[in-house]
Amino acid sequence: MGRETKWLSNVLDVPTSTSEAVRVAVLADSDTRWKWGALTARRIAPSTSVALSGFLLRGRATPTARQLAEVGVRADDLREVTGNEFLRAMKDETYDVVVLALVGGGVQAMLHGLAALGLERRPVVVTGYVGVVYEKLSDGLLLRHGADVVLANSRHDAERFRAVYEGVGADACAVTEAALPFLGGAPYQAEDGRDTVVFAVQPSVPESRADRTYLLRRLVEHARRHPDREVLLKLRSKPGEHTTHLEELPYQKLADRLPGGLPPNFRLVYGHMGEVLDRTDLLVTVSSTAALEALHRRIPTAVLTDLGVREALGNHHFLGSGLLASWDQLDGGHRPTPDAGWLSRQGVAADGSYDSAFDEARKRVAELLLVPALPAPAPYYTPTTAPGYLPALLARHHLAPDGTPLAGAAPKAEVTGVRRVVRDAVREVARGAYRHGVQRVAPVIRRMGEL
Repeated sequence: MGRETKWLSNVLDVPTSTSEAVRVAVLADSDTRWKWGALTARRIAPSTSVALSGFLLRGRATPTARQLAEVGVRADDLREVTGNEFLRAMKDETYDVVVLALVGGGVQAMLHGLAALGLERRPVVVTGYVGVVYEKLSDGLLLRHGADVVLANSRHDAERFRAVYEGVGADACAVTEAALPFLGGAPYQAEDGRDTVVFAVQPSVPESRADRTYLLRRLVEHARRHPDREVLLKLRSKPGEHTTHLEELPYQKLADRLPGGLPPNFRLVYGHMGEVLDRTDLLVTVSSTAALEALHRRIPTAVLTDLGVREALGNHHFLGSGLLASWDQLDGGHRPTPDAGWLSRQGVAADGSYDSAFDEARKRVAELLLVPALPAPAPYYTPTTAPGYLPALLARHHLAPDGTPLAGAAPKAEVTGVRRVVRDAVREVARGAYRHGVQRVAPVIRRMGEL
């Protein structure tokens, strides 16, 4: 057993088997999707030995070295690519499994691109969602149709996914129930002298400055009300970095401008979520997937209702969970009690069943690997079913309506030496300019438009 596989087995309780090494490629477009894709690859591979190749899709959310280190999942080799460069790698290199850890449009483009390659023996294609699916259900699912395996993170999701596919007359056999691949850690145990509340932020929820400032102010007030309690603001990224969603108003900057400053028992923290949960006595969030991580470990968890229970916030997903609460209630000492039936349907597996959560997916992948020649991916969206939608979507990824590279978009030989150093430096400057525009210029323009 390799060091990486051993680490995953110890920390995440990965079920193991004995067979030949499985060659897996993971294409991801952000740090959180890299984490989901790489860990999913380990979970579903029908082997204890996995040769993992990582591909980071070049774009606004391409993870930085710091973000990759914080995720903590290593690959045997890792490279940054465009969509067409990835497709060329699929043609020139041999893989057993490909995990597409992308937004829906990216998945759809790569499915059409893979189909256009006409590979004699193509890899098994797997995709899914990095967390709670609370918006754009039909849109996102239909963009993922055509993969051999579409992973659902719970029984609840699997039922919804199949209903969407069957509702448009598409084959739903690819939907496979599993769980989030990063659940794990020791069950919660209170410790004498420790009293820690953690608020898990989200980059885009809530969106407005007023709402984000309100949540920060209430968290700081909670710290002042309970001076013996450690209150942590768990941040996803540093200013200038992007994750799966854009963050125009980082909490770090809002905290710097908060009247009265921050109390001594209040801290901003980064790092691996699992390590923060190791010392958490109450996890508070609006609708972050961190809630499911905490519930898996039986850590007391609260989903805030202060800004309403609304689809735009995603906290409507927790209806029936028993977790909904306000800051007023939490200030008064309330600790929500989760509903056992809701937990079971959501794939939290706090009952110890997590060890078998990926058995079905692993079995399906193993069966597909035995097929001598898999047919080309056949997505629901084609130039016939979606002539006003698909061509433009593929063009954004520099693909023609038939999945082939657009003229002038074919990947060229890899740049090396000084040219590569210069190219990478220019890219970093361009990314910095883009992030500055998103986080500084765009909010100013919007405020001017509201005058």
